[in-house]
Amino acid sequence: MEKDPFKYYIKNPKASKADKAYAWYTGIGLQAVDGLETSPYLRELALKNIEGKISFDKVYELLDEYYDEKPAKEGGRTREADIVSARISQILEEPSFNFTPNAYLSIHKRLFDGVFMHAGQIRDYNLSKKEWVLNGKSVLYGNATDIRKTLEYDLQVEKSFSFNELTTDEIIKHLAIFVAHLWQNHVFGEGNTRTTAVFFIKYIRSLGFNANNDIFAQNAWYFRNALVRANYNDLENGISATTSYLELLLRNLLLGEDNELKNRYLHVSYENKLPKKADIGDEKADIGDEKADIGDEKADIELLKTLINGEVSYITLNAMNNIICTLYDQEFFGRNDVMNATNLKHTRATELIKLMLANDLIVPVKGHGKGKYCFSSKIGKFISK
Repeated sequence: MEKDPFKYYIKNPKASKADKAYAWYTGIGLQAVDGLETSPYLRELALKNIEGKISFDKVYELLDEYYDEKPAKEGGRTREADIVSARISQILEEPSFNFTPNAYLSIHKRLFDGVFMHAGQIRDYNLSKKEWVLNGKSVLYGNATDIRKTLEYDLQVEKSFSFNELTTDEIIKHLAIFVAHLWQNHVFGEGNTRTTAVFFIKYIRSLGFNANNDIFAQNAWYFRNALVRANYNDLENGISATTSYLELLLRNLLLGEDNELKNRYLHVSYENKLPKKADIGDEKADIGDEKADIGDEKADIELLKTLINGEVSYITLNAMNNIICTLYDQEFFGRNDVMNATNLKHTRATELIKLMLANDLIVPVKGHGKGKYCFSSKIGKFISK
């Protein structure tokens, strides 16, 4: 999220509104795990709430009025993103927290009440989800018949765990394993990552960590992909479950490190299998590497912005960037390839293809069936920079 007004409060520790801004920034950023974006109107309300001009009750009232005036199709999942963002923000502002299964279920209920019919309910069916980071394969999620018992067991074991005499590295490793197991159970039909993130943030705060920064807000999709990699094994092809990616995120979140959190590094086809920690001892070399690294997301997105007509959100640019990096070497690709590359659903993937066509980033390909595309010469120049 570029030029975000919330950053002023977050980066100014003297501002009394910093905690509120952090909560909003995180709530809005976490919608990226499902490819959702909030409305400009929600951001206006968020800033008024941060400034103390309106309460959360007023935010919800104004959102209801705003979407009541819109056709159902026009609101779509943006309404979900707006409402859930506000609810996440409110929960993160609250100082209370219970480390119990019921509290976990309650968070889901509060976030998605009126959004999902199953809000707060444990799923009663088994599921699988195609993951871009796994080339379309799925994590093995918890069996529906065992979900409640597994959730109770995981939380009881964690509650009894002692952090005494652990090194910082050991604490980070332990927390990564815990949140990976909690998420893998996939207690609900939808909304698992957002619920897990909120519960986990509240938990690490209860341990005494200061988690008030923009790590989750700016790296929500990375967080989800890291959870996937922490729970996926394909030993025949040399792929083992690893919490290394989660550990990098947690080190940035809790220790203030500056490890690179790039989604492409998590892809099972990426040539370097494990991430590296930030090299604090050689800043000049690091900066040189960043400039030389074509894969640097921020640099890529800044270049990509120059190829787009009009204003496009950071989330959309990031999705385009992932499409280019994942599919560039393919002779042609279709909507399903875009869905796997971005973790987006049919409608949003189609909108993204239309946007890329309109900006001459891709062109239709004939002779391979309907709905096939390849990258234009504009992207060739983009890649070569």
